[in-house]
Amino acid sequence: MHLLKNYLNSHDEQEIHFSEIASILKQYDEDKFSQAIKLIPKHLLGDIALELPDRYFDDMVESIGVHDLTVAVKELESDDRVDFMQDLHEHDEHKATAVFNKLDNREQKEIILLQSYDEDEAGSYMQTEVFTAFEDELVDEAIARFSRLKKANILENVHNLFITTKNNILIHSIDLDDLLTFDFQKSFHENIEDSEFNFEPIVSLDKDDIKDVVNLFQEYDLFVMPIITQEGRLIGRITSDDIVDIMNEHATEQMYNLAGLNDDVEEDEDIIKSGKKRASWLGINLFTAIVASFIIALFSDTLEHIVALAILMPIVASMGGNAGTQTLTVVVRQLALGDISSDDATRIIKKEVSISLLNGLLFAIIIGSIASLWFDIENLGLVIALSMVINLFMAGLFGATIPLFLQKMDIDPAIGSTVILTTVTDMVGFFSFLGLATIILL
Repeated sequence: MHLLKNYLNSHDEQEIHFSEIASILKQYDEDKFSQAIKLIPKHLLGDIALELPDRYFDDMVESIGVHDLTVAVKELESDDRVDFMQDLHEHDEHKATAVFNKLDNREQKEIILLQSYDEDEAGSYMQTEVFTAFEDELVDEAIARFSRLKKANILENVHNLFITTKNNILIHSIDLDDLLTFDFQKSFHENIEDSEFNFEPIVSLDKDDIKDVVNLFQEYDLFVMPIITQEGRLIGRITSDDIVDIMNEHATEQMYNLAGLNDDVEEDEDIIKSGKKRASWLGINLFTAIVASFIIALFSDTLEHIVALAILMPIVASMGGNAGTQTLTVVVRQLALGDISSDDATRIIKKEVSISLLNGLLFAIIIGSIASLWFDIENLGLVIALSMVINLFMAGLFGATIPLFLQKMDIDPAIGSTVILTTVTDMVGFFSFLGLATIILL
């Protein structure tokens, strides 16, 4: 508690930043956390709640009344307001309804609008707060209006001025630094006509896939993008900080999926729910391990005659699994970033198979030499060397084709890829090694 009190006492209210308070709150246990929340300025509570991991949200809501929650929600930007209300609704429907009813009509309409979009649509991520002007408006009038809105804390993080028609059809987008070069005594129409720059906006429709929006931000290095309806009417904007959050969420989701986990479930404190989800994938792994064991059992006579095979066998499977995981990770990430087009599959497969084959040949020589020196068995080095080449070839082939196939089937390429790949490399590794040993050594 002393750490938070010292921070609040040593900073003016204007200097306090919600992320610094969130870092302090993470250090407290549940009892101290509940007490600390009551010390925080109410206008920062919403930003702090969204900054903290999800497991803190329930404790925060239980420690705050409806009035303070309403103040917190009103201070948020429209997109963050929706996120907060959704989390609040999941935790306590009664409080969520009470807070919603205390919001003004405009705020309620904004929440309803943003919640009407699907999770993967651009409209669900936009802010409705935009700075606009008409073509025939004088520049100095718009700047004076912007100053009033900024001082009243109605607009935040403004990067662009959007020029619209009287019925809100978007025409131009002007960076604020370009705005400073305008003649303030002229209208926007006159300034734009006299300028050598192009003010045509890069836009997305409210129903566009958010992944396409992310790609546009990266391609054009944008700070903000206006969101319009099919008719061209300006209804909001998406800013670069939202895009960073989306990219981080997607990267986290991919990491979990590659491990056979669900990011939403893992962020939940429910041990049973997390355990069930993990158990389902562990069950699949157990089944595939049993299948691999059956393959080993087919060559039990070979293993009885040559015990050295049991010692070397895991090396082949392990190397194949690691090589395949490398390929899988690269391809899944490139697919997520949009670096692989639908016509690019052949190139990727050839590249990854070539890399795996080169590494297969290199490590075949190394392990073949080691096996020959380690065990005084004729052709044992040849057997493990050939098996290494075969398994790494298959690792590269399946590591590239599995995510590409899943993507083509409109399935997240990260989901289940690791389990499938591990099964392939284990089965191919054991079968090729023991099969070649049976043919060559017996």
